[in-house]
Amino acid sequence: MRRLINLSPNRAGALTLSVLPFVLVVAAYLFYSSARNAANPGDKLLPLPATIAATIHQYAFEEDERSGEVLLWKDTASSLERLLAALAVSAVVGLSLGLAIGVLPYLRATLAPFVAALSLIPPLAILPILFIVVGLGEAAKVTLIIIGVTPVIVRDLAFRTAELPGEQLIKAQTLGASSWQLILRVVLPQLWPRLIDAMRMSLGSAWLFLIAAEAIASTEGLGYRIFLVRRYLAMDVILPYVAWITLLAFTMDWLLRLLRAKAFGWAGPGA
Repeated sequence: MRRLINLSPNRAGALTLSVLPFVLVVAAYLFYSSARNAANPGDKLLPLPATIAATIHQYAFEEDERSGEVLLWKDTASSLERLLAALAVSAVVGLSLGLAIGVLPYLRATLAPFVAALSLIPPLAILPILFIVVGLGEAAKVTLIIIGVTPVIVRDLAFRTAELPGEQLIKAQTLGASSWQLILRVVLPQLWPRLIDAMRMSLGSAWLFLIAAEAIASTEGLGYRIFLVRRYLAMDVILPYVAWITLLAFTMDWLLRLLRAKAFGWAGPGA
């Protein structure tokens, strides 16, 4: 039947529609930037594309006079190192605890309420505590991301485990499977796709916690650079850095989605 919910664009149409919002945002920026700079050539709020391009070239291709390093790549390497380390730890801990809580009733009764409480604590609220206890070094920044991301992953995987059909566990036990065999051969394989989905959904929060930590106590990193230049209203630096962070996050999300499709195609398409 011809209903709106039954109409789908073809491949070319879907590509066009996906690009359209980006084109509209860029067009709106160009329009308002031109208008503001025509009224005030010294306007810093919406710099012209030529100004942004010159700043990108300076930060991405020229060495800094003080440090002798290319700032964009130095900041990117520092931020990605912190972020990837934290996400790796969060994935391992989240999978282990989520699997255990979802499968073992005694452990679920013991840890599920505690993990739920942890997931409701605003991570940024405990940032000063981390700096006092752990210090201002890398450990505090990585720990903040882990605290913010891991409880959510644990709960998501535990919920997914609880959603598995009970018939699977009953049939496996009927065939003589032990608890470890149930966990490793029945439950765990079905959690891998969900873990990737949980990691994808946590990327935005992970970047938020990273930038917040870098803004408060750091000497390098994408978040540090943004908050360093904000006092000068350097939007020609802030806007490219924000766009670069968005591109990095989008690329990480795309790689995780590709991994899910290639390794766990049997689980159905991801979001």
